Amino acid sequence: MIRRIPQLFLSLLCCSFACAACAKNPEITDPAEAAKDPSYAIQGEYAGQGVWIDGTESKAGAQVIAQGDGKFNIVVTQGGLPGDGWKRGQSRIFLQGKREAEVTTLTSQGISGKIAGELMTLASADGKAKLELKRTVRHSPTEGAKAPEGAIVLFDGKTAENFHHGTLTADKNLLSEATTKRKFGDYSLHLEFRLSYMPQARGQGRSNSGVYLHDCYETQVLDSFGLEGADNECGGFYQLRKPDVNMCFPPLTWQTYDFNFTAPKYQGGKKTANARVSVKHNGVEIHPEFELARNTPGRQGEAPAPRPFYLQGHGNKVAYRNIWLVEKK
Repeated sequence: MIRRIPQLFLSLLCCSFACAACAKNPEITDPAEAAKDPSYAIQGEYAGQGVWIDGTESKAGAQVIAQGDGKFNIVVTQGGLPGDGWKRGQSRIFLQGKREAEVTTLTSQGISGKIAGELMTLASADGKAKLELKRTVRHSPTEGAKAPEGAIVLFDGKTAENFHHGTLTADKNLLSEATTKRKFGDYSLHLEFRLSYMPQARGQGRSNSGVYLHDCYETQVLDSFGLEGADNECGGFYQLRKPDVNMCFPPLTWQTYDFNFTAPKYQGGKKTANARVSVKHNGVEIHPEFELARNTPGRQGEAPAPRPFYLQGHGNKVAYRNIWLVEKK
């Protein structure tokens, strides 16, 4: 039985698996380094229009997800990109891509196409559908937002002194795995994060972090670009609520979270009101205000305010910047 295996052996075994995973799934945090991979210029978002598979004229968007070794998963969305036309439940097309020299060939049952330069073209076998999309780079409307008068600036790129275990990266950002020294109750919080480029990784191993509001309610930070938008993906509150739309941008793009948080209320040691929160991801509301009925796994249990918030490390080098907070009186 596994409990009889010496602890040292288990530790060595875990380290071996971790090292093997690191060797297999390199983590790139520098856009200039990522650009050495030809797939980096292909992955990302595309937008345009044409004739959809049902024969109607339509806007369309596409998200191209690098899978390593010149391979890609592609999701094409009718109406535009998520948060800019496409909504949950609308039509999508799923394709696979393979880069060969200067052209990436796209295939799926009944439809095919290519990416050449910054242009994606798609056509159906029956001749009904024809789409032309151009690569685009979106930016959050709250990227670089300045702290308003009266705000508490927790990180502006100069020092990490406001965080326990705060570490500056080479480019003067805050590395994940940091907890605020100050404690707070109700507040509005702005922060920006950058996910690593890890095309070989999958699932929870793909640039993992998290924002633990009140040190116990985690909003997922993860490279979930192009995925469904589940409660364990970027923007989700694990086991509590999935985002209304997956607004995750491609890795190494700066992204924003804007939170409006109300702490739980206690009287005589008993909770009398649940915490509440609303969240915007890259300027789009992904969580209208809702109640957090309990804490999420992986950190502290619920408790009265004031408390810090925590930027989870989870073994990856997710970077944060422009962190400020406005307390609500």
